Amino acid sequence: MPCPIPSAVGTYLDPCASAECEVAAATPGDRYAAAMDYGLALPNIGDDSNVDGIAAAVELAERHGFTDVWATDHILVDHGAAADYGRTFESITTLAWLAGQSSTVKLGISVVVVPMRNAVLLAKQLATVDALSRGRVIAGFGVGWSPDEFANIGVAERFHERGAYTEETVALCRHVWSGSSAPFEGRFHQFSDFVFGPLPDQGASLPIWIGGRDERALRRVGRVADAYHSSATSPASYAPRIPIIRGAAEAAGRPMPRLSARTRVELGSGPDSFYTIHGTAQEAAAEIRAYAALGVDHLTLMFPPRDAAGLGEAVARFANEVVPLV
Repeated sequence: MPCPIPSAVGTYLDPCASAECEVAAATPGDRYAAAMDYGLALPNIGDDSNVDGIAAAVELAERHGFTDVWATDHILVDHGAAADYGRTFESITTLAWLAGQSSTVKLGISVVVVPMRNAVLLAKQLATVDALSRGRVIAGFGVGWSPDEFANIGVAERFHERGAYTEETVALCRHVWSGSSAPFEGRFHQFSDFVFGPLPDQGASLPIWIGGRDERALRRVGRVADAYHSSATSPASYAPRIPIIRGAAEAAGRPMPRLSARTRVELGSGPDSFYTIHGTAQEAAAEIRAYAALGVDHLTLMFPPRDAAGLGEAVARFANEVVPLV
């Protein structure tokens, strides 16, 4: 049986150092004071996505010591996005099913397209899954990028105000999750006579992670999020986003949010048209150390196989060959 993923502990390197310098300077024995947590992206998207692969991903995550699993979210994409997202197991429903298929891993969404959903219903769904899973939900929020998908769902006009809608949804969720009975007065939602239950096991502390790369999204992370969750972003591209997030957090009088990144892993392959962790085990470990040097302490990993057997081989290879080198 493959070994569990160990924590990366030990020598601390300057988090202000560039990713490129870190990759060059690090050796396989270098370790960091902060542990790197690993999440596993569920194979819930793509024409070959299937129930067995999704179930296997949870079992693999728990076996190999991953801290969480993550569902990808889309609802009704146009034909231009069909190759990637035409077949998508709905994210929140998938997590509800997985709550009963697992016992220790946390359950995240990477990321739910908030403005395509009714905010009150979204708060209710997430609270329910958190209660059913005994407090294991991580709510990944994003604003979305496809005006065609917004139009397909019947909220075309909301695409142009999706940032404001998402930020209000964060406030609304935390309001009702807290158990407050006070009225809520927002731009998009107002209610005063209401009862909300069940509350999430985590209450208003149910973590909200926000994705995006636009400066407005980064500032939103600093103002209201518990963590930043990037996608397909190299350490070098990630680095300049951090001061923007930190500055917004300081201006809002909040602590610096946690830093997370989602990336595809293809050991033994060459570079792709988008950022991936690829190449040899040593090269993959160097990329992870570069993230850690920036202060990133969580990586959500997506492996290409969607079948149970292929995914199992890919995850085991990463756990056995890459993690010991980080």
